[in-house]
Amino acid sequence: MTRAGPLRAAGPIGIFDSGVGGLSVAREIRTALPAEDLLYVADTAYCPYGDRPIEEVRARALAVGRYIQEAGAKLLVAACNTASGAALEDLRTALSIPVVGLEPAVKTAVAQTRARRVGVMATSGTLRSERFARLLRAHGDGVQVIPQACPGLADLIEAGHLDGEVLSTALAELTRPLRDAGVDMVVLGCTHYAFVSGPLQRVLGSAVTLVDSAPAIARRTAHLLEEAQARRAEGPGTLRVLTTGDPEKVGPVVGRLWGTPVAPEAVRI
Repeated sequence: MTRAGPLRAAGPIGIFDSGVGGLSVAREIRTALPAEDLLYVADTAYCPYGDRPIEEVRARALAVGRYIQEAGAKLLVAACNTASGAALEDLRTALSIPVVGLEPAVKTAVAQTRARRVGVMATSGTLRSERFARLLRAHGDGVQVIPQACPGLADLIEAGHLDGEVLSTALAELTRPLRDAGVDMVVLGCTHYAFVSGPLQRVLGSAVTLVDSAPAIARRTAHLLEEAQARRAEGPGTLRVLTTGDPEKVGPVVGRLWGTPVAPEAVRI
């Protein structure tokens, strides 16, 4: 395993996802760590990861992770459940900076459910990963966990469908098995889904609680920086967005999700 050296307070926090979904994690990190510079890579040319073979996802995650490390990041956040499921251990072995990964917040949902029925909305790649299987074995606790693959949902969000009839129709169809099962907790197992939590809540109903892992990831990131005495004290922090896709197409969606105009830069990885 590559040994991590001392963290530098001056370096940015590197964050990546197959597309813009990981900005939901970046948003939580910005709230927790307002002085930190953020370097975000959207691997849009390969989005979504969830429909790709695990070997390809692993290769992309390693390539993007190495790029972010070489760009001077002091820590890497794999802000993608599919990439974390496919490559988290490989990233931690290959890189010399700390790597924070995601996993669906099944433990939290299982601890809070009263109906003893929990839904997990995620990509097919996340749901078929060994990491997800281990998660269920470790934290299922006899609760009925209903995995629901959501093909096409990340694509809709990438295209800017954050509300409206097209999105509502898709959400109604995707959540039907969860509603029929009577779940009272739904885990958002893809970072994209946090951006449509309002429409999703309307479809599921007020009796269902949505569970997102992004706040926990932000807390973990802050803890690692504080532990290493590598947290920036002065800000405000900046956001730099790179994309392997078309910046002119990605830019407007990034701006809507972030809340302020952002001009992504093109990058080849």
